[in-house]
Amino acid sequence: MTLTRRAVLLSAGALGAGPTLNGVLTGPAAAAAPGAEPSAETKWTARRSDNGWAIDPDAVDSFRVEGSPATVRLHRDASAVLLHVARRWHYEVVPLHSSRDALGHRTDRAVRAAYESNYLSGSAIALLGAGDGLWPHQEAIVRDILADCGGVVRWGADLSPAAACHFQIDVGPDAKPFTQLTKALRDRAVHHNGPRPGAVEDPAAPERRAKARRLARTQSKN
Repeated sequence: MTLTRRAVLLSAGALGAGPTLNGVLTGPAAAAAPGAEPSAETKWTARRSDNGWAIDPDAVDSFRVEGSPATVRLHRDASAVLLHVARRWHYEVVPLHSSRDALGHRTDRAVRAAYESNYLSGSAIALLGAGDGLWPHQEAIVRDILADCGGVVRWGADLSPAAACHFQIDVGPDAKPFTQLTKALRDRAVHHNGPRPGAVEDPAAPERRAKARRLARTQSKN
């Protein structure tokens, strides 16, 4: 799926918001199509979020996004993957200037789309600060980040209603791809054998671009 610049615009309300997701995921820029009516707000009553993660505030902690001044509250088990996404976003897409630019766990159960419930379990993150949207080279980086995560993470631009600031763990906590990715990321951190902060393999390399395109086709259809 090829995203237009209009599809990735972030609402002005999102940029001015405090530590809350109200207006971030359901503002004008999150609409599935121009002129579409916003979804009605409902209360999420299930014990698990839409992606199968238990809603347990005791499993949530605060984490700093490496290289930035931002901290974000996430499920401890989801933190390695979502912080990897946030770190690459900070270095390669849009700098995170404060904790207002990275929003995670929330307790307000009012949602307009099922995927917003993933914030209740701390298994989703909203990364802001893109101003009037993402340029094509930034979109390419985001696709590379998703490919780097092997399909474990899904971008809100591929969901309905679209939300270009939204990233979620797209599998359950016991899914093998998730546990393998988490182990790999934590091993890198412990043994310092991964890329330096801000230094990754070239996202423009043909094999990486091909992998990113294949995943985009898959995730945009589901």
